[in-house]
Amino acid sequence: MKIGFNEANDRFCENHSVMKDIEYCDKYGFDYIDIQSECLNRELENGTVTLEELGEKFKSSKVKMLSYNALCFFNMKQTAEEKAAVMAELDEIIRRCNILGCKMIVLVPSYDMQERGLMPTRAEIRKDAVIVLKEMLAKVEPYGIKLSLEFVGAPNMTINRFEDAYAIVEEVNSPNLGITLDQYHFYAMGSGWDTLEKADGDKIFIWHLNGTEDLPCGATYNNDEKRMWPDAEGDCLDHKRFADTLKSIGFAGGCTIEIFRPEYYKLSQEENVKKSAEITKNHIKKYWD
Repeated sequence: MKIGFNEANDRFCENHSVMKDIEYCDKYGFDYIDIQSECLNRELENGTVTLEELGEKFKSSKVKMLSYNALCFFNMKQTAEEKAAVMAELDEIIRRCNILGCKMIVLVPSYDMQERGLMPTRAEIRKDAVIVLKEMLAKVEPYGIKLSLEFVGAPNMTINRFEDAYAIVEEVNSPNLGITLDQYHFYAMGSGWDTLEKADGDKIFIWHLNGTEDLPCGATYNNDEKRMWPDAEGDCLDHKRFADTLKSIGFAGGCTIEIFRPEYYKLSQEENVKKSAEITKNHIKKYWD
């Protein structure tokens, strides 16, 4: 299996650089990198790198860009202006992907509906997502770009369980739309193993590898910062079950390690990438090979 590095791991390491991430991922044996929009935007805005420079870097590197991570809060927009802004952002991301050689965009659902005076049902959320995703697919398909819907395991997110994301992807029914399966998000809101075990592996485009502390499902303090290296002391995830299930359903996408733990940002950027590579390789060897 090909492995990848997500910039969530080191985004706040001292003097973080997207260019250096590409170099270190190449040096330590990653096949792919997920570029975080937060990291990319920061450097484009302060002028430390250009898209063209990064595009040239990818051309000369063995490491390729697996996904643009991410277009955030794409659904449940209430006005024409809000909807137009999402599509304009997608247009800009498509432009960037064409320069960077990237063929996948991760989509993150919207959140905090109640604060906006809304309380949509799951059916209403699903209907809206299907409409928006079909419009998005029409935009990306001419460029050979795929979309990967990432459900987010938090109570305030509109799509927060695997089964809801999978139902949306099934209804849209396009080979260019799939799911980003993040182990932490699967655990954090109690997604159903029964749905995953019956899923079509071809509809899962990205597998985000991580571990997590054992915290109550849906607790407000059960958040991304509680992620950890898989199989680290205190990690509660059933990694064998994830691997066995993905193998059994025919998953053939990319595996990228994605961890937002603050203490890991105290490592140097190179130490972080090196450690991430060691752990990812050992994990795949133990549970997949």
